[in-house]
Amino acid sequence: MSEAQVELRALTRRHGPIRALRGIDLSIERGESVAILGPNGAGKSTLLRILAGLARPTSGDLLSLGKPALADPEAWRRGIGYVSHHVMLHEALTTRENLAFAGRLHAVPQVRARIDQLLRSLDLHDRADEPVRQLSRGMQQRAAVARALLPDPGILLLDEPFTGLDTRSGDGLSALLKVLEKRGRTIVLVTHDMGRALTCCRRAVILRQGRVASDIETASLEPSALAALVDGADGGAAA
Repeated sequence: MSEAQVELRALTRRHGPIRALRGIDLSIERGESVAILGPNGAGKSTLLRILAGLARPTSGDLLSLGKPALADPEAWRRGIGYVSHHVMLHEALTTRENLAFAGRLHAVPQVRARIDQLLRSLDLHDRADEPVRQLSRGMQQRAAVARALLPDPGILLLDEPFTGLDTRSGDGLSALLKVLEKRGRTIVLVTHDMGRALTCCRRAVILRQGRVASDIETASLEPSALAALVDGADGGAAA
């Protein structure tokens, strides 16, 4: 039996006539940090949505510890923190209120202390009581990351989380991801930022036209070398 926390076997996904994913085989162990890279249209966001349990594969398997992960979709999603392109927050509520609401949904223990910890870790504390709609895109993104981290998920899925962040905020998020990795959390990061991919992740998986083109360790790579590998991956017709 496989001990991989996440395993994809011959996974495909179609959007009508478009083949977004074309037979993905991928294994991620507990506590690994993996960057998913590739040009626009390579299938990165589609892959992340399937991992999050928000989309079903057309064929193939998503397994966890050798068992079908989506046999109980609700149980699978409870163990995942997901940050998408869209900030999944109630804009009329404050960041603190959004987190409190999420805390009740997830029955987070000692939720007030947990919220304060995240607000300080992500440099949100000073503006935590302003409506989300009044915050900059970067601060909204950090609030979305805080919401994903609130229930302390075992798997964290991040789709372009550095978008809109200034250097200080980006460095803070990178440092937080390294702490989570040391605590045994599994991190899957979609990004166009080669430097952040190398800073945050030990592996880089490059997609080309919905297939895995490369799966490499990042330790010996420079951003320019990684970018050259990604630039060699044609986008194709995937989504």
